[in-house]
Amino acid sequence: MDSSTVRLILLIIHILFFIYAFSVIFSYVFLSFISALESSQYIKRNSFVNYNEILSSTVSPSISIIAPAYNESLNIIENVRSLLSSHYVNYDVIIVNDGSKDDSLEKLIKAYDLVKVNYLINYQVPTKPLRQGVFKSTNPAFEKLIVVDKENGGKADALNCGLNISQSKYVACIDVDCLLLEDSLQKMIKPFLELTDVKVIASGGVIRIANACEIKEGKLININLPSKFIEIAQILEYLRSFLLGRMAWSRLNGLLVISGAFGMFDKKIAIEVGGYNTKTVGEDMEIIVRMRRRMEEENIKYKVAYIPDPLCWTEAPDNYKILISQRNRWTRGTIEVLKIHRKIGFNPKYRLLGMLSYPYWFFYERLAPIIEVIGILYFIVLIALDNVRWDYALAFFLSAYLFTIMFTIIAIFSEELTYHQYTKKGTGFKLLLVTLLEPFVLHPFILYAAIKGNIDYYFNKKIKWGEMTRKGLSKTES
Repeated sequence: MDSSTVRLILLIIHILFFIYAFSVIFSYVFLSFISALESSQYIKRNSFVNYNEILSSTVSPSISIIAPAYNESLNIIENVRSLLSSHYVNYDVIIVNDGSKDDSLEKLIKAYDLVKVNYLINYQVPTKPLRQGVFKSTNPAFEKLIVVDKENGGKADALNCGLNISQSKYVACIDVDCLLLEDSLQKMIKPFLELTDVKVIASGGVIRIANACEIKEGKLININLPSKFIEIAQILEYLRSFLLGRMAWSRLNGLLVISGAFGMFDKKIAIEVGGYNTKTVGEDMEIIVRMRRRMEEENIKYKVAYIPDPLCWTEAPDNYKILISQRNRWTRGTIEVLKIHRKIGFNPKYRLLGMLSYPYWFFYERLAPIIEVIGILYFIVLIALDNVRWDYALAFFLSAYLFTIMFTIIAIFSEELTYHQYTKKGTGFKLLLVTLLEPFVLHPFILYAAIKGNIDYYFNKKIKWGEMTRKGLSKTES
């Protein structure tokens, strides 16, 4: 191969990397603009809303909160108390004990005066069989609580069990370790009630990190910023993802995922599409794509709504081993969902879903870590060949770094101008310091986890959920 051919190949590669990098920057700027517009309009629309009308109305639609639990002994009592503290009038709480090996069930029985009852279950979605059965409380104060003990089948199977148990019109699926705010249900149900020209099939809410927050008797008492770098960096990640990402996709009606930590669904449609897929670790994303796909194929106008209010707080990984396991699973879940529903990709029959949402997730979520690693390896090759224009290279790296910093700062300002959750002195300085260091400290671990997720998906099929050890949210740390 002569030198002119080599130069031509290198030029083409340079152009391709430039086009990809520019498209990433453009997409982020575009989504940030759309997100800011949507957040502003949401705040204006809801500034005069009286949520007490939804709260006190006897005709408010029924909602079942479904919370799978597996070895959650550490948090189970406090978290169930949180779920029972909702101000909504017409709801129940279904805890699905998914074959726990610890004393979760025993703790629930003792704390909430549970007894086994005969309960008519409508088996519309196949699940693993029950173990000890269905329990309800003898204490009228806990009449909204239903506890189901079943054989272990995984989170998706437990959620499907909850769908079978529920007698409500809507279901709110939540991780049992999450803390739900008292007004979450009336805010999440609002899109289902107010949008009459389209069929709302699901709604999601912002998830916040509760590490270091003070929680007492299932209620959020005091919001604190964690002391660990890894926890603060994840707060920044969540701000970018929820405030500058999903809000924009909601506006465009192109949202492909609602966090498994907290999402609300039209139960009838969720059951009609077969419930949660038990063969993927990305069940929260997969059911949304499947519900959307059904609406598109039946040519029904629909919407997946999104609520920017901080409605749900969860415990994030506080060490890199657990973080890598979590992000590995997220990567494998994304790959599986995009593969399962590859028919919709770049297919004009599915309109925005097929021509915008799917391509975006494919190029900027699925392929992004792979392209980044290829870019790093390519740069190493260029160094070995002594073919690097260091002035251009440094300008490129500096531009990428500054854009990342700017994007994160915009997310922080969006939080400050809207919900302003972190009010304590010195918080802004800590967030800014972590912002400057995050690309060098946290991002390499995220990239490693994503690449490992790709490798595990293709070469290590035995890996399923991975490790997620909880330390409990009922603590105070300042």
